Amino acid sequence: MTADEGRGSLRRMLRRITASEAEIEAQQLQRESARCGAVPVRQCGRGQMVSVTGRLRTVVYTPRLNQPALEADLYDGSDVLTLVWLGRRHIIGIEPGRHLTARGRVAVRDDRKVIYNPYYDLEPSK
Repeated sequence: MTADEGRGSLRRMLRRITASEAEIEAQQLQRESARCGAVPVRQCGRGQMVSVTGRLRTVVYTPRLNQPALEADLYDGSDVLTLVWLGRRHIIGIEPGRHLTARGRVAVRDDRKVIYNPYYDLEPSK
């Protein structure tokens, strides 16, 4: 082992020891996303067709006068993207903590990245 390799592994070990739980989770989610070939949410821009992978943080039914919607915040370790299913009150399997891959065109609503009516694949529950 070279001196540079030794310093690199020492740095990684120190980073793991001093990192918060949230930082460790974010790093793990980013690795999983990269392994799946998904686009990191922070790199998604308005109008892009993307495939993103992550964990659902929140799922909320939002009743609206003209059309109800089910909204879920997907976190991939880099940023949050909101998935919105128009006209839906509930979708089996769409629940906080669930891992999924979503595909669709990115829009921006109230300075937040959104995909309306995304195609999605649920990861098996653990």
